[in-house]
Amino acid sequence: MTQSLTNLSARQPTQLVENRSCFAGPNSELSIYDTYESAQKVGLKAESLLYCGMVSGAKVMHTHYQDNIPFMPHESFILAPDEEVFIDFPEASLIAPTTCLTIEIAQERVAQICDRMNDVMNPNGRMKMPTLDPSKPLHTLHTQATQQVIDRLVSDFVQNDPDRDLLVDFGVSELVTRILRHHGRDALLQFANTQPDNNELTSVLSFIESNLSSALDIDQLSKLACMSRSRFYQTFKRHLGCTPSEYQHQRRMATALTLLKQRHSATSVSIELGYQSLSHFSRRFHQHFGISPRQVQHSLN
Repeated sequence: MTQSLTNLSARQPTQLVENRSCFAGPNSELSIYDTYESAQKVGLKAESLLYCGMVSGAKVMHTHYQDNIPFMPHESFILAPDEEVFIDFPEASLIAPTTCLTIEIAQERVAQICDRMNDVMNPNGRMKMPTLDPSKPLHTLHTQATQQVIDRLVSDFVQNDPDRDLLVDFGVSELVTRILRHHGRDALLQFANTQPDNNELTSVLSFIESNLSSALDIDQLSKLACMSRSRFYQTFKRHLGCTPSEYQHQRRMATALTLLKQRHSATSVSIELGYQSLSHFSRRFHQHFGISPRQVQHSLN
């Protein structure tokens, strides 16, 4: 939690459920909510894209598509415009309030960022970046890098800096870019798994997904993509935003998280994903998500 957010949470509340502090920015609005008593089925809805992040405590989210979704610190929950969610606060109290934040982002700004990403990633227009799916919320354990963006953005919203609006707009752009990257990769991977031979990258993504525990052979991947080594690297990084090795690491982490939430032991997960030792796996997991595998397992109890 940023120091600015800590100071805000220390203020005397005007209401016990969803006590709100609000800060307007260009094409965006930050709201910080502190809840001081347990409550059930509190509604939340916005006209624009709504990013939700947990700061402390825990919530349980209820949507039209899924019920009883645990929402914990280090997790992101993204709601499409006009999508409503109902929230339980099982742990909130006066001495240990549940604190979360939301960032509402204008649809026009999201569309501008998405168009810009398409221009950069797909100059020939062959692999259009998917837009956010409005049919259901996006819920994920975010990375350390995303957490740093959120902390910096909250500080920019709250501080009285002469360049405040510019910094807020930069931060919003980075946050939306990360959301789109996450959503776009998931959509592209799903497409690759169903149609692995559709194009040069889907075959590579399908192969990596089927061989997460194995070391990557870049020459083999280049042949799968029917490209030279240098062109393959360039194409992969333009479309995925990272190198093949970084992508494999990210997919290992996402798979590890899924398995841990299915109550697999950390030892079995580390072996299944090809890590040399449990300590190596635990260290990489903590570096990526900011919490340990044990903390994930503890949150399930």
